[in-house]
Amino acid sequence: MTAKRNKQPILPKINDPADVRAVPEEDLALLAGEIREELVHAVSKTGGHLGPNLGVVELTIALHRAFNSPADKILFDVSHQGYVHKMLTGRRGQIDSIRQHGGLNGFLLRTESEHDCYGAGHAGTALSAGLGMAAARDLRGSDEHVVVVAGDAAFTCGVSFEALNNVAETTRRFIVVLNDNEWSISRNVGAIATYLNQIRANPSYAHLHEQVAKFIRSVGGQSALHLAHKVESGMKHILLPSVIFEDLGFRYYGPIDGHDTALLTRTFEFLKTQNEPVILHILTTKGKGYAPALQQPDKFHGLGKFKPDTGETEPSAGPTYSQIFGTKLSDFADHNNRIVAITAAMAGGTGLSTFEKRHPDRYHDVGIAEEHAALFACGLATQGFKPFLTIYSTFMQRAYDMIIHDIALQNLNVALCMDRAGLSGDDGPTHHGLFDIGYLRHIPGIVFMQPKDEEEFTDMLWTMANYHRGPIAIRYPRGAGTGAVPKEHPQILEIGQSEVLRHGRRVLLIGLGNMVEMAEQTADLLAARGIDAAVVNARWIKPLDRQTIEFFARAAEVVCTFEDHVLHNGFGCAVIEALADARITTPVVRIGWPDEFIEHGSVPVLRAQHGITAEAAVEKILAELHMEAAPKTTSAA
Repeated sequence: MTAKRNKQPILPKINDPADVRAVPEEDLALLAGEIREELVHAVSKTGGHLGPNLGVVELTIALHRAFNSPADKILFDVSHQGYVHKMLTGRRGQIDSIRQHGGLNGFLLRTESEHDCYGAGHAGTALSAGLGMAAARDLRGSDEHVVVVAGDAAFTCGVSFEALNNVAETTRRFIVVLNDNEWSISRNVGAIATYLNQIRANPSYAHLHEQVAKFIRSVGGQSALHLAHKVESGMKHILLPSVIFEDLGFRYYGPIDGHDTALLTRTFEFLKTQNEPVILHILTTKGKGYAPALQQPDKFHGLGKFKPDTGETEPSAGPTYSQIFGTKLSDFADHNNRIVAITAAMAGGTGLSTFEKRHPDRYHDVGIAEEHAALFACGLATQGFKPFLTIYSTFMQRAYDMIIHDIALQNLNVALCMDRAGLSGDDGPTHHGLFDIGYLRHIPGIVFMQPKDEEEFTDMLWTMANYHRGPIAIRYPRGAGTGAVPKEHPQILEIGQSEVLRHGRRVLLIGLGNMVEMAEQTADLLAARGIDAAVVNARWIKPLDRQTIEFFARAAEVVCTFEDHVLHNGFGCAVIEALADARITTPVVRIGWPDEFIEHGSVPVLRAQHGITAEAAVEKILAELHMEAAPKTTSAA
């Protein structure tokens, strides 16, 4: 990817932004090529957000040439495109560790570097946070710059427009970079995407900007850019009905080539002199410089390990929960024209690409707008349709008020499908789905479940499709399950009825969802010590199968619950509450995640670190039984 040359590599000499500013302008293209090579090499070993980072190489170089981080504040919305920023701010030597346990985080993290002025992982946060920083600067009387880099997908978030609505009244100095590549996770949709496309595609406007760019390059300097803006501002309202950002109090510049480092740098130098809020609209290509990422932008937005020469990924051992969801929901919709699928810019990730192809008229991608998605589902439900609102657990948090105020309070037939529930591994704390039980189980009237495997998953989806008494929710993990074969003809499950997998008296083990397997492993370890244990597949978080749990708990000496969720206000708490209500005093041991934000890393490593294993469960159970655990063995050095 890097052009052939005789010069020594540039990237190894970059240890901080001052080194970026020292690179001669004629070498910037070579530096960009080296960065891309390093990115492909590193991410092929770790997995991660490759496409977005390949698209912002020149932009990030220009930012660090024009601004002085960490004194100047550079915020990246979502921050999944922050790998290049990390490489240019002293972390290049660790880029091979990105998203690995103990290594660099896949998003910006305030505790990782002083150059990460704001942490993120969800879209739409940077404009409001950056405006807060600008207001603080103005109150303090300091003179640093605040620069917000937001992809066009961020402008499908309502919160971004809430910020834009307040900028002009809050500060006079604020720089927003609209990084327009036409994609979020999936291709961007909606009126904002169409509006930006009109700007991009207008031939007269494109010709105008080409002439302006040539003028800037030939003349240079602040006066040239100021004159260029005057020419453009006089033409904008002729060529386009309106430039919405200027109507909101911004001075709009662009669109310009987001892969021309010199042009970007000069433009930033000019924007630094402006005493008014400005938006610079740049055009970039997601995946630039790497053919596989250009050919499949959605796949290379975020992926696992791959072969750098070809872009090929390891084949999946079996269908993922997301793939099963998309296929089965499409099958159900073949025979039920009331089923509608809704997602928020994650068609591929949730498996709904299949539904989109088979039922395009009943598929809705609303962009990164979870609150709107939930309310939109409510409207459909009031008219007799059955909307399946399919959003990652970590993003469903954003629709919390709508779930209570609009879905549950009105008892609407909305199906909440939370993909990526439980630990999300390498993506870290911004993406772990460890809180949904806590924020849903207390809501009156809601039905909430989790399957132990793929076969039970199809039964639960069929149950949801045929449930018409109010909101019903399901949580399921990332990736594949145990390998159980999904049912071709699923059955409707009895609401609130658990499944007894093993009978026993001394210990009661209750597993929820993908943790049922660990409960059974625990039973095996206890059996090896002569301790019999009952194993129950809970299935239902709400309504809880109190009758079955109370029956076994009355005879047991200890109860142990297993959940892929934080322990506070989780499934184990629901069991404790049920036993307390029944005046059953059997002690309860809970296996789940602690009251803290869990770092990034592989699921097995993090489970072992936090005591979420069958062996750890046995130790806790034996302690309650006043029995000694087997001595731990140590390997020879």
